[in-house]
Amino acid sequence: PEIAIAPLEKLLTSKHAIVRIFTQPDRPAGRGRRMQSSPVADWARRHQIELHQPESPDEMAVHLSDVECVITIGFGVLLPEKILTIPRRGFLNVHFSLLPRWRGAAPVQRSIEAGDQVTGVSVFALDKGMDTGPIYVQASINLQPQWNTGKAMEVLSSLGADALIEALTKIEDGVLPIAQEESGATRARKLTHEEGKIDWQRPADEILRKVRAFTPHPGAWTMWREKVLKIEEAQIATEDSHLPPGSIHIEDGKVFVGTSHGELVLTLVRPAGKNSMEVHDWLNGARLKEGELLG
Repeated sequence: PEIAIAPLEKLLTSKHAIVRIFTQPDRPAGRGRRMQSSPVADWARRHQIELHQPESPDEMAVHLSDVECVITIGFGVLLPEKILTIPRRGFLNVHFSLLPRWRGAAPVQRSIEAGDQVTGVSVFALDKGMDTGPIYVQASINLQPQWNTGKAMEVLSSLGADALIEALTKIEDGVLPIAQEESGATRARKLTHEEGKIDWQRPADEILRKVRAFTPHPGAWTMWREKVLKIEEAQIATEDSHLPPGSIHIEDGKVFVGTSHGELVLTLVRPAGKNSMEVHDWLNGARLKEGELLG
């Protein structure tokens, strides 16, 4: 995915040679279902680097014997052990959490959703487990309270690029990776659309974390006038007027929504079939009514 671009750019200007690139096959996307390449495929073509888009790990095997090391970043495929042993120095993975916390498909999203204050990247040697291999490098950052997943991934991608080069240097110098601790391990399950549904019976701070974690994909959403309304940005109201959960209050051009504890002020929404819009634009066009319910 796009989060791999910064590490690729760093590799391109390093002393290391990018022999070839693997990425997912082109997939249909958008309303027209036109075939679309991954950002990494587009990057490889622009830089005229040999590109492969295998449908299965077995299709990769014939292209691995002449490389020293393979680097995976959000590849989205669990690779069998027989593949991992082909390159002389194995496979490295750039993972966007401080392992062993948040092993799995959605580490950044789960970190934000859980309210973690610190996250980071781990560069480790792949083994047959789910993000269980020994670690070469870890680097941490503070998760800023206004970041959603898109912004956090942008920052972590740059951090991961530097950590990757450091890990390759350690490998060259004969430094061995350190085995992960099992204590503190957590699982970062893939996000689903249904999980993004907002429960207004939950506290405002918990709902806000979900909004940040599920933005930009798959989105945090609620029902409004029998259609899906995505909530893309919000903030916690400084004063609580004790609105019932899901109830709308309009004041000074702002839209407040009640929760079980505190209120949210909506700032960016995406109504069904429309683009993202500032709440004051939505307010003007939708003719919201005081006391309407979301959910």
